[in-house]
Amino acid sequence: MIVRNAVAEDIPAITEIYGQSVLNDAASFEIDPPDADEMVRRWTVIIAAGYPYLVACDDNGSVAGYAYASAYRPRPAYGATVENSVYVSLDFRRRGVARLLLEALMKACRAHGARQMVAVIGDRGTTGSMALHEALGFRHVGTLEKIGCKFDRWIDVVLMQKEL
Repeated sequence: MIVRNAVAEDIPAITEIYGQSVLNDAASFEIDPPDADEMVRRWTVIIAAGYPYLVACDDNGSVAGYAYASAYRPRPAYGATVENSVYVSLDFRRRGVARLLLEALMKACRAHGARQMVAVIGDRGTTGSMALHEALGFRHVGTLEKIGCKFDRWIDVVLMQKEL
């Protein structure tokens, strides 16, 4: 696997990966997967703001997953705090792709002056994501209980934080 900056040509694969997550997981609280045009818009906004947006590709160049950082909150005092997002294709899960992406994302954020990274993990039952973040030094800082409803059930959100 190699990790590199995402480019426009990656958007179809990113759209598919995110769509899989929207339809099958509670990691995202979206109900309907956005189309490629919307994903281009989101990617453009993140890149224009100076945040890293990365993809992990296998030896054949297939996008296995992606990760990006964005503003944790819009107010200036939060400027050195970022929120991470990591999504991996169903075909590449449990192969270390998420760890590779998150490690690279943390490094890129440090290089851009970020001091804190927050993980907002949808669904307390997402133990793999919580374990990954914990293994990389994140600590549990809170749980928002029953804050969203998806798949006909109320879902918690776990907050984790790491000083970069």
